[in-house]
Amino acid sequence: MAGHVILIGLPGAGKTTVGRQLARRLQLPFVDSDAVIEERLGCSIREFFEREGEEPFRDVEEAVLDELTRGESCVLSTGGGAVLRPANRQRLRARGRVFYLRSTPEELYRRLRHDRTRPLLQVADPLQRLRDLYAVRDSLYRETAHYVIETGRPTVATLVNMILMQLELGDGAPPSVQAQAQAHG
Repeated sequence: MAGHVILIGLPGAGKTTVGRQLARRLQLPFVDSDAVIEERLGCSIREFFEREGEEPFRDVEEAVLDELTRGESCVLSTGGGAVLRPANRQRLRARGRVFYLRSTPEELYRRLRHDRTRPLLQVADPLQRLRDLYAVRDSLYRETAHYVIETGRPTVATLVNMILMQLELGDGAPPSVQAQAQAHG
């Protein structure tokens, strides 16, 4: 299986946890775009966000995602807001197999209520914040994704197996790789 496997979804949906195990199973490198961004910035996303604001952060994020999806095949976990820019949505969908790890705001809140590292949730009412994010982003995630995986109750291993099954059924390769294979076949 060649190409990128890209995980999108709200903060706490399991993109990093599922991504790591999926990468191990596919024997591909795992890349967390937020970790790459923090390396570039030389500080946490939260610090950068507070200092510079959201737009400059989204500029860096767009450049990093563009770079990562051009590089060698990997399992790529994206930041929750990666789909906010049309250019990101188009690139992600065109350059890989995109899985939307979908969770309800209530499920996410249960998982994240003690997490202090997520800048967007450092608000008086994090559950309402998650509901607001979901209201804005759910349709963008759906527009970007090739597959929607419900993350409600399944274990990480089950989610990984669900993704692997979809990759096998869908021939696994991103559309561009499939087209090349057909052209050479």
